[in-house]
Amino acid sequence: MEDVQALSFEAAYAELAAIVERLDAAELTLEESVALFERGRALAARCQSLLDEAALRVGRLEDDGTVTPLG
Repeated sequence: MEDVQALSFEAAYAELAAIVERLDAAELTLEESVALFERGRALAARCQSLLDEAALRVGRLEDDGTVTPLG
């Protein structure tokens, strides 16, 4: 398994979605479920961190071509 912190948003989100599907299937042992849940929490945190970073970089494009940070 790849280190969560090395994953792109898209890769982390795709893996998180796959984990949710596996957990919903309810065909896992308790140990497998707990391990997947822990991995899912780490992936969700990574996605949130990447979204927060992106939001800081996003700004509003003004008519004169300058960029003003949102917020």
